[in-house]
Amino acid sequence: MSAGIDVVLEYLKAKRPDLESIPDDLDLIENRVLDSLGFVNFLYVLEEQTGREISMDEVTPEDFRTVQAIRRRFFDDAVNAGH
Repeated sequence: MSAGIDVVLEYLKAKRPDLESIPDDLDLIENRVLDSLGFVNFLYVLEEQTGREISMDEVTPEDFRTVQAIRRRFFDDAVNAGH
C-alpha cells in the first residue's frame, strides 16, 4: 500500500473516529465517512497525496464510494498512467 493511500485512510478515519477500521468495501457515503460538507477538504487531501489536480469533469461519485474505488481510481499506477 502506498504512503498516499495511508494518509487518505487516516483522514477518513479521523472523520469517523467511532469506526475501529474502514474496510475497503465500506460505502463511505452511506456510512457518512464522506459527506458534502467535507468533500472539498477530502479532495484537497487526495490531490495532495496523488500529486495531481482532480477535475470534477473526469470523476464520478462511484470513484469515491469505497476505499477500494479510491485506491483503484487514484493510486493504482496502471490506471493512472493515462490520467
